[in-house]
Amino acid sequence: MNVTLTDDSCAPAATHSVVSHAIGQDAAASVASTLKALSDPLRLRMLSAIASDPRGESCVCDLAELADVSQPTVSHHLKVLKDVEVLTSERRGTWVWYRINPELRPAVTALLDSFAPVAVGPTHRIEYGGLEDVDDALTHLAASLSDLYPALSRDLVKAVVRESYTSLAKAARMKTHLLSLTEHFARQRLTDISRDRDTGLPQVLFVCVANAGRSQLAAALVNQRSGGRVIARSAGSTPATEIHPNVQPLLAEITGPDDEQERFPKPLTDDAVRAADVVITMGCGDVCPIIPGVHYEDWAVGDPALASLGGVAAIRDDIAHRVDVLLTSLTNR
Repeated sequence: MNVTLTDDSCAPAATHSVVSHAIGQDAAASVASTLKALSDPLRLRMLSAIASDPRGESCVCDLAELADVSQPTVSHHLKVLKDVEVLTSERRGTWVWYRINPELRPAVTALLDSFAPVAVGPTHRIEYGGLEDVDDALTHLAASLSDLYPALSRDLVKAVVRESYTSLAKAARMKTHLLSLTEHFARQRLTDISRDRDTGLPQVLFVCVANAGRSQLAAALVNQRSGGRVIARSAGSTPATEIHPNVQPLLAEITGPDDEQERFPKPLTDDAVRAADVVITMGCGDVCPIIPGVHYEDWAVGDPALASLGGVAAIRDDIAHRVDVLLTSLTNR
């Protein structure tokens, strides 16, 4: 039988090599070994428990409570995770304490953050209507925001609006035009750009990788407990598509259900860092631009990814205590 090749038939091209773009064999073998070590439900639960522990580490005696298995079985699973260097350990007296390898913590956080919504189950998600002409809509939005920020050039406002839309669209799971989110994000950025540090209220920026849990809770608690005396923002270096399902109810309790559209993962920008008096990373290994005059802290708090509802509440309480201390220092200056 004769076969006629059409224009869209696959054929090797002399100028293109798939091999040159593929991961190397040694790297692939290393990644595969790590993924194989993680492909066990109990090991993933252990990893999640350690990541979500407010202490930043867990004792082997704590991890033994995750399943009805013998102590040697628990030790075996922990050794597997240690062998691929996902975990490190330290013996103190008769007990061994485990923590996530600092070099791999961003990758572990991204893994848990990415799969947590799927593992927990379907959740309510805000629907944002599509736009037939996104370019025209962004142009109108930029014109409207220019009137609200007359001190900024119209070209700058237009650039911020379009950059905001592009940044949010990259992380969007639903392929709809996120004009409503773009407006919220662009307003925040323009407010940061135009902030007068000498006369403005103290401003805090909370940063984590996904901006889907800890940083969202911290910012909400600051805004609630400061009574308008301090402004808090949050952002992520690799923002998730949505806030953790088990964090959403806690945020609703703090900010109220009417503020649901205000709560969404946002990309980290230099504007937000420059506008902040204090930048706080949330113990997830994230790195922020170093801006003169900005105070930096790191809070080693647990990760809500795949944590139980009780665990997430404990993380919330830990953050609340730290927020109270922070507000005392900021408002007594």
